[in-house]
Amino acid sequence: MDGFGESRIPRRRFLRTMAVGGLPASGLLRREDFRAATADFPRNDLARVQSVVGASHGNFERVRELVLEQPALAKSSWDWGFGDWETPLGAASHTGRREIAEFLIDHGARPTIFSAAMMGDLPTVRAFLAVDQDLHRLHGPHGISLLRHARAGGEKAQPVVDHLIDAFGPDEGPFGFAGDAATDARYGGSYAFQGQTAFRITVGVRNDWLMIGTGEEPNSRVLEVGEDVFHPTGAPAVRLHFEVRDGSAVALTIEDGPIRLTGSRTGR
Repeated sequence: MDGFGESRIPRRRFLRTMAVGGLPASGLLRREDFRAATADFPRNDLARVQSVVGASHGNFERVRELVLEQPALAKSSWDWGFGDWETPLGAASHTGRREIAEFLIDHGARPTIFSAAMMGDLPTVRAFLAVDQDLHRLHGPHGISLLRHARAGGEKAQPVVDHLIDAFGPDEGPFGFAGDAATDARYGGSYAFQGQTAFRITVGVRNDWLMIGTGEEPNSRVLEVGEDVFHPTGAPAVRLHFEVRDGSAVALTIEDGPIRLTGSRTGR
């Protein structure tokens, strides 16, 4: 893998991929799926982009199906909210999914310092840091640190973990804002925003972290900035101000550059 340029596909791996089959087992899209996939053509269909990024966290067969059917998806990117962009390779990298990462790179995904760290490619990580050692402070999708990407790679990436700790120390900062039932009671629920485009923000404690999202289930961790003020881990410039009365939030104001919107808490 060339960490700075185009990925090079080993001939043996290329032939193995072609032997499996250059076309997905499912064949051509069904008519209704074709209509949906071409709704925004020539841009990639957003539902398929979200699907391949989501699957790249651990569902290799789904990733393979989507990418063999539409190779451009290997380089696509999805915004989970507030500019927290993630590529399929980014998803595979912070979850330690080496097989998925290798497949995506073979099909055009652009390697990064994060994918190199997870895959245990110490020479490439060293090369990046030789250009700018401050890159060790760079965070990937969802605010996940370079060191955590290396840890996700397991035993094969241990040399990268050791190098990063030796060079920069083990301090990574908080991973999110830990939450419990009291936290969920204070902030959790649905917040309705009105305007030219009405939308809802969902807040709640999931897996012991306070999280926020635009769907029915919150999916982005947050970090505390001040009392009742947070930012999504993947968007440090955004501010989430909760208006709290008698120990319970009644409204949420989002500040994102020139954007300032307030939504009312409507339920749990």
